[in-house]
Amino acid sequence: MRPLDISIVGATGAVGTALVKLLEKSEIKINRLRLFASSSGARQFKFRDQTYQVEALRDISDIGDIKTDIAFFSAGGDVSAVWIPRFASQGALVIDNSNAFRMRPDVPLIVPQVNACSLTVRPPSGIVANPNCSTIQLVRALRPLIATFGISQVLLTTFQAASGVGLRGIKELEDGVKAWLEGSTGPAADSFPVPLAFNVIPQIGEISREGVALEERKLVQESRKIFGMPHLHLTATCVRVPVKTGHSEAVYVEFDEHVRLEQVHELLANEPGVRLYADGYPTPRYLGDPADVHVGRVRVNPENPRGLWMWVVADNVQVGAALNALLIAQLAIANNLMDET
Repeated sequence: MRPLDISIVGATGAVGTALVKLLEKSEIKINRLRLFASSSGARQFKFRDQTYQVEALRDISDIGDIKTDIAFFSAGGDVSAVWIPRFASQGALVIDNSNAFRMRPDVPLIVPQVNACSLTVRPPSGIVANPNCSTIQLVRALRPLIATFGISQVLLTTFQAASGVGLRGIKELEDGVKAWLEGSTGPAADSFPVPLAFNVIPQIGEISREGVALEERKLVQESRKIFGMPHLHLTATCVRVPVKTGHSEAVYVEFDEHVRLEQVHELLANEPGVRLYADGYPTPRYLGDPADVHVGRVRVNPENPRGLWMWVVADNVQVGAALNALLIAQLAIANNLMDET
């Protein structure tokens, strides 16, 4: 494969910074790298022994100047909605981490370990969507179960870290904790509906008239699209918790028939990229390999042998965003999608 021109939009954010580091360690050959921030471009990055200046996206005046092979976007839905069509019109394969295009029928929604078969040809839109962070770890844990058993329904509660809204969320949590310990009420909530320090918030995203939050709708819609199961019964409550990084999920799966714990353990233990804690459980603070999905507290419901509980934890910045985006790019390269323009 020829060396590629690659752009990263949102390079100074939590996901963008992680993506730069992962890309640097990858085997992708790069001819030209461009790093963009949505507004200010004052920062520099060291990358493969070179120094790169971050450019301000708003300073691009000539649409021909954004021609690139692969463009990673992680600067929010508003930026994606405006700029991704411009990059795609110049021939880029755009990998978007926002919610702007995920449910469009001409945009594949990809988790390479789950539905790589959905990206064997270049999408006509030129866009590939990265799913929501909480969706990625869920579908990776569910994949071997859905492939083996008939599933009746999935119920879950998420416990999502402050980094789910980026560096500003982490800072707001840290500032709030410091203020609380110093005896102050701290700053008003900005990234969250109410202050997150020493608190839990059962709302992520706007709540609809039906009482369903945006994050909860994403989990349902995206899981159905990724699995190709439009009638998958899934419902969730999404909760923000005072953790810096690492999303956790309490997942209840109900099958069509009785399930044996030994078989579930075997399926999860043999699933690539999933680490099973057969006799314990992971926690976000003491998480192991950030490239893995960690699963513990797996148990059959003693009141219903068709039901199974499991505890799923993953690094939402890596597994839930940057790493998945990089794996999508590697899949596209392996399938020669760069040569279809």
